[in-house]
Amino acid sequence: MPDLRPFSLEGKVVLQFGGSGLLGRALVTSLAEAGATLIVASRHPEVLAADADAAKQAGRRVHLEKVDLLDEGSVLSLVARVTAHHGPLHGMVYNAVTRTMSGMGDALSKWEESMRVNATGFFAASRACGDAMVPQKAGSIVNISSQMGTIGPNYFLYEGTGATVSPDYFFHKGGMTNLTRYLAAHYGPSGVRVNVVSPGGIYNPTKPQAPDFLQRYGKMTMLGRMAEAREIGGAVVFLLSDASTYVTGANLPIDGGYTAK
Repeated sequence: MPDLRPFSLEGKVVLQFGGSGLLGRALVTSLAEAGATLIVASRHPEVLAADADAAKQAGRRVHLEKVDLLDEGSVLSLVARVTAHHGPLHGMVYNAVTRTMSGMGDALSKWEESMRVNATGFFAASRACGDAMVPQKAGSIVNISSQMGTIGPNYFLYEGTGATVSPDYFFHKGGMTNLTRYLAAHYGPSGVRVNVVSPGGIYNPTKPQAPDFLQRYGKMTMLGRMAEAREIGGAVVFLLSDASTYVTGANLPIDGGYTAK
């Protein structure tokens, strides 16, 4: 029988920022099922209370913490609490995002608000968690970007759907992808790995995308469809696990072949 223990997160303490959305909840399930002691940090952790209770009843280790990504002190306090209560931090997943803009005509204040969480908050969390991992000479940071951090928008997909394309999302996802490479270089000598995954579009079963959009999008991929939220977690588990100890600075597309086509 093959030894799959390197792919397990058993015995690892993982801090996930952002878990209330479609992808966030799916990541919580994937990481908890892989055996992690998972701490999910959110500005409104009460939203995830029922999910955390269900996970615990299933024998999973899921804990909720409050954090304000606009306040560096809150981020540092969170990391201190996590390490004090659960032990050394082995992994961090940054999935937090705020959507403040809908298009190029929005007020500049909307752009500035977006950058506070999507850029400054991301950096604060990465630095706090990375620095916490340095003393143990090991750790893994996995950032959740998007294919939109690699390519530009295809407006044809949205024609007639009423959907809009926000410029800030492309800016901060592209920045996240390249800052991941910087962080990998910075923390690499201390044994801390930093990688990014770039999911393609994810189908929302509770609020389905417009039929025209689904048809067009499917034709842009090699698999002919959008992703399901559950399909992203496997790559994140791999990058957090000991199966990927020589992987750092990488951008892993999970887009059904969209960016390769």
